[in-house]
Amino acid sequence: MASGGAPERPPRSPATLILLGSVAALLFAALIALGIWQVERRAWKHALIAQVDARLHAAPVAPPGPAEWPRVTAQDAYRRVALTGTYLPGRETFVKAVTERGPGYWALSPLVTDRGFVVLVNRGFVARAAAPVPPGPVRVAGLLRLSEPGGAFLRKNDPAGNHWFSRDVAAIAQARHLNRIAPYFVDADAASSPPGGPVGGLTVVAFSDNHWIYALTWFGLALLVVIGVGIVAREERRVRRAAAGR
Repeated sequence: MASGGAPERPPRSPATLILLGSVAALLFAALIALGIWQVERRAWKHALIAQVDARLHAAPVAPPGPAEWPRVTAQDAYRRVALTGTYLPGRETFVKAVTERGPGYWALSPLVTDRGFVVLVNRGFVARAAAPVPPGPVRVAGLLRLSEPGGAFLRKNDPAGNHWFSRDVAAIAQARHLNRIAPYFVDADAASSPPGGPVGGLTVVAFSDNHWIYALTWFGLALLVVIGVGIVAREERRVRRAAAGR
């Protein structure tokens, strides 16, 4: 009899122990694998941050031309570029934005470059959806950004209603009847913003880096599995000794 008068349970069968051990082993392996994956993700994230930081501090280069467009990838994001050309008047698109200056809009304008193709330029932040483009040739420097298709979280772009929540280059090009347009856009820097116009240079470059916390969580859960196996094994030995002494 167990303490308190409760009947002692019989020892678990070998099949049950094998099943429990197999489940515990699979769970332990899965948790360790998730922890290792997070460690690898952390190393990848740190390498990405270093690459982006190097791009941010590099000298500006010419933006990719049509021949290079199929090869534009995330490796090109945040690369400093400089371009010259002329803005197309009356083709502005205002995308909802929340910045350090409060809520407002990104003023996106198509620029016909001196190389003959169009680049959508995010000229900067405006409080109201109004920002006429400057006339004549201009020089723009800034950061190459990848298109943001679809819209923002829980808010889809509505080209027909002219409501924009993300900088979707393809959708904006179609809505504004723009041809030979680059598949990326450029965030203009502060120096490219004329007085009284959109405020450039507000690009936020930040990456979440919680992988170490996630890794410790998975490894901690794996340790709990080991502790749980130890508790079950100790209890099973106690039950078997009690059964042998009866």
